[in-house]
Amino acid sequence: MSTTRIGSFNVENMFERPKVMGRNATKHAAPILAAHARFNELIAAETYAPEVKEELKEHLATLELLRSDRSKYAILRRIRGRFLARHRTGETSVVASGRESWVGWVELTTEPISELATRHTAQVMRDVGAHVLGVVEAESRELLHMFSASMLKNVGWTPYEEVHLIDGNDERGINVGLLTRDDHQVITIRTHVYAKDSSGVVFSRDCAEYHVRTPAGPEVVVLVNHLKSKGYGAPGDPIGARRRFRQSVRIARIVNRLRDEGHEHIAVVGDLNDTADSEALRPLFQRTGLRDISEHENFDWDHRLGTYRGVNEKGKIDYVLLTPELFAKATGGGIFRKGVWRGPRTKNRWDVYETMTNEVHAASDHAAIYADIDWTL
Repeated sequence: MSTTRIGSFNVENMFERPKVMGRNATKHAAPILAAHARFNELIAAETYAPEVKEELKEHLATLELLRSDRSKYAILRRIRGRFLARHRTGETSVVASGRESWVGWVELTTEPISELATRHTAQVMRDVGAHVLGVVEAESRELLHMFSASMLKNVGWTPYEEVHLIDGNDERGINVGLLTRDDHQVITIRTHVYAKDSSGVVFSRDCAEYHVRTPAGPEVVVLVNHLKSKGYGAPGDPIGARRRFRQSVRIARIVNRLRDEGHEHIAVVGDLNDTADSEALRPLFQRTGLRDISEHENFDWDHRLGTYRGVNEKGKIDYVLLTPELFAKATGGGIFRKGVWRGPRTKNRWDVYETMTNEVHAASDHAAIYADIDWTL
């Protein structure tokens, strides 16, 4: 085999997803997600100062956990020690003195994903046919393996030969992984979950590094990413943008380190949660020479210029980026959006699966994107 298709697909969880992130989520989704993230950040402190305790209570109120350990969207897990005192007067106080005095966290409640949605996810993977597929928002390696082994057979395709996933930094269990087939063999794996800079831990999930030996002989290094999301912080997303900037800087450093080590063929894939012209992603493009496969003259956009829902340019947030040496071997690529829901008023409509008759049946809000590599070039 002299060709390799490298793809990226945000599967948005395959069997379950946090209820607050579901398609029927309320307008309270953003504050709940923000409260969840900030609460779990604050409880890592060695000592809970009075102002920290007050902020913890504010986030518990948003999560509706002040009077109960379980609410519609969240659960307060307490394994050891005492965190709260719920008084008969109706007041709640934080009694834990710091991280050492109790063990626990807040997790988001989940709900099953529609069986049709899971099937459509498998159909997207089948129809894209990537030999090397970066997946975003997969729950775990076990579930990813189960999905490959059962659902791909269910839609008339063979399972991937290798399924890789390392747990990342997201406490909601949305991780990045890699699937390979047709004798594309992973020979080295490196995680960057512990990467730090002067502001702390860099990656929201991971920048998972996979070295893949292709049947044609050359090795390709695939960096699978899911950068900090938009929408759950302050208006204008300044905190998220700064985190994505830091992540872009670190990815650029990893790419350049790999090139210094002699690796010419590198692909950065995944959901980068921003547009190519954003300040947040600027280091990734300006410091590496990486090129987006969508720049290729034979790239098929499939009716829209974005990858997220029906958005055009501002929705181009999923990527397959290639080093110049790898881009020179690309024969084309494209976006596959048949598993993305389109509303009845959507203009410039794309084809969807006939069985996808409701938004809850969508494989994902994200279209898959891929690049075709010819190693003989």
